Amino acid sequence: MNLKIKFLIMLCGALFLLPYGGMAQSDSINLSVLTFEQAAQFMKFNNYNLKQADNYILQKEQEVKAARGLYLPNISLSANYVVMSDDISLDMNPIKESITPLYETLGHYGSFSGVPNPDPNSSGVMPILPDAISTQIVRGKILEGLDEINATDWNHTIQKKQFGVINANFVMPIYTGGKINAANKAAKIELAEARTQKSVKQDELFCQLVERYYGLVLSNAALVVREDVQKTMNAHVNDAEKLKKYGMIADAEYLHAKVYNSEADREYKKTKRENKIINDAFLNTLSSDSIINVQPLSKLFYLPQINDLSYFLEMGNKQNEMLEMVQHKKELAHQGYQAEKAAYFPTIAAMGTYDIANKDLSPNVPEYMVGVGVNWSLFDGASRMRKAKAAKLRENQVDDYYAQTELDINMAIQKYYQELNMQLEQLHDLEQAFDFANEYYRIREKAFSEGMATTTEVADANLALAKVKIDKLQAIYKYDVALSKLLFYSGILSDFGKYQNSSEVIYTEI
Repeated sequence: MNLKIKFLIMLCGALFLLPYGGMAQSDSINLSVLTFEQAAQFMKFNNYNLKQADNYILQKEQEVKAARGLYLPNISLSANYVVMSDDISLDMNPIKESITPLYETLGHYGSFSGVPNPDPNSSGVMPILPDAISTQIVRGKILEGLDEINATDWNHTIQKKQFGVINANFVMPIYTGGKINAANKAAKIELAEARTQKSVKQDELFCQLVERYYGLVLSNAALVVREDVQKTMNAHVNDAEKLKKYGMIADAEYLHAKVYNSEADREYKKTKRENKIINDAFLNTLSSDSIINVQPLSKLFYLPQINDLSYFLEMGNKQNEMLEMVQHKKELAHQGYQAEKAAYFPTIAAMGTYDIANKDLSPNVPEYMVGVGVNWSLFDGASRMRKAKAAKLRENQVDDYYAQTELDINMAIQKYYQELNMQLEQLHDLEQAFDFANEYYRIREKAFSEGMATTTEVADANLALAKVKIDKLQAIYKYDVALSKLLFYSGILSDFGKYQNSSEVIYTEI
């Protein structure tokens, strides 16, 4: 099976594992072939940090809905059962004792007149009863009242010492001085901030993905270089052994070849270990526990030239989402200041209570009550004033933080822009160095086969060539990382694919 067929089989396997741009989960996947775009999609849907950010957004959405509820009445049920030490009673015996002598005197000695004649047959002739009869009738009524007074218990129980009630209650805010409005605005700002935080976190993880994906590309390429060096040195040792056997080189030259071969073997094993570490770090960014190894398909790349620095500075000032996050902080600080100012104003609320059911509750208690309440703090030891000033100072702090963040972003843009140019300069120099090293190695290897060069010279030439190859790969890798950082701070990280797939892009070949 040739190399092309193997590659097609691996690619088909990767596409089978990558519906929707991600990878199907399985118990154990030994190898997955991924382009950078596929890795970015997989990270987007699987990274635990992004899932956490999604849940945080959902939390803030619920808090926005909760803040809206502050405008609505609070309706509740309350049930209470009360036990008091004694019944609540009203002793009215003093009143009885004060009116009884009056009733007794009037009932026996009072004289009355002007009582209307109750008999309809004679009322026309005699509408008013004679004084004697009037006195007799009124005295009788007074004495009947006296009997009722004496028969009545004048110690009245208003409320038994044990009773229970179930009430329905409501409180409806009418005016709060702006506290509810500030709370609702703050909840909406926090939701917007959570969404911006997720976007920033996603961009940060994208930059991390660039570092680790292309770091794995670099490591794989370096591993190939080290393997080639190892194979070349093995072949060189074999050649040196034959030349020594025929007396064409000294034993010391052969030992030199063995030493350099051992060094090449150590470097290869070291690079292999580092490759495993980088692979695991990449899988950590993907948040994948089902894949063991990844074979990246995308190559390291660079562009001979990109936009001017002024373009990135302008985009950073306009579109950097870290500035947007600071703006959210500023808006939250302002709402905090508004909430503290609201403490100067009264709180007005409608309220009511309805007696749903009760046991042994006094009949004197009304069935329902409604009303309007006002609570206005007039003096609190200057606490409101101090809190309002503190909130205003928080606003000023955010203004300063915004200005500093702007400066930091501009500095970062300039730093990574200069680093891009530095890596391009390095690449230009390394291209020439590669041609020199390659030719030097060819000449030394030919000279050795003719007995005109030592093993040390051949080994040094081989290692120098390997070093230039790896330095070139590292320069391109650093270019890619710096590009992602530059686009991140410029607020246009979404353009990374545009740069990556530009018609002017140059891909790495080992």
